Amino acid sequence: MSSTAVGTFEISMTPGADELSGAVGRFDFTKNWRGGLEGSGSGVLLSCGDPRGGEAGYVAIETIDGRLGDREGGFIFQQSGLMHAGSQSLRYEIAPGSGRGALEGITGSLHLTIESDGTHRYELSYDL
Repeated sequence: MSSTAVGTFEISMTPGADELSGAVGRFDFTKNWRGGLEGSGSGVLLSCGDPRGGEAGYVAIETIDGRLGDREGGFIFQQSGLMHAGSQSLRYEIAPGSGRGALEGITGSLHLTIESDGTHRYELSYDL
């Protein structure tokens, strides 16, 4: 069954030790999800390039635990982003096979909008 969840999340990032002789930056993060997805997340983000200059890439893995609609459980988000020549792209998907509890079998993708005041808004389209 296809469904959509909308809401916001707050993120807190902490720099970690660089990886691969300093070529890759590491950040550990936590999130608080509100709205159609209620719960908490934690993950690791690896980045390279020059984000301040607008030329960079990143990947991240995040575990989610909480409630989606009327179901309790968890899953994993996989993210991949690029910044190049003034444009950005982002893939934000539920890792297949990662669903736990009442969210076992979940698949889907998330669309993220960051408002000018820093509010992170999401629209999660998923199938269960």
